[in-house]
Amino acid sequence: MAALYTAEATATGEGRGGRTRSSDGVLDLDLAVPRDMGGPGGDSTNPEQLFAAGYAACFHGALQLVARKAKADITDSSVTAQVGIGSNGSGGYALSVSLTAHLPGVEREQAQQLVEQADSVCPYSNAVRGNVQIDLAVA
Repeated sequence: MAALYTAEATATGEGRGGRTRSSDGVLDLDLAVPRDMGGPGGDSTNPEQLFAAGYAACFHGALQLVARKAKADITDSSVTAQVGIGSNGSGGYALSVSLTAHLPGVEREQAQQLVEQADSVCPYSNAVRGNVQIDLAVA
């Protein structure tokens, strides 16, 4: 695959409790382990929040693409991603993802079709398919 764009970020410090910075400096954030995972939580982000934000934006872009092709008006649409982390049962960790699309003014059946099409187009969905549980929903 010839990449159209390559993002680069470096993590330093104590991993989940360290810092992450993109090569261009636009992203430059402290990280903290969430309280639910035994960390301090607080005002810093964590890898799951960053993944959720990226996945939601990417999936919304894929949804807009398939909606344009279908000539469907998805004005005021949104996508919410929830990323869970937990034990994989063999000493490691695994992720789960729930994506909820809000498509005001679109019939439920068409909205469901658009979401399923977006799932086949979205690079995040394609990257994790078969390895991460993904639940799709229409609000």
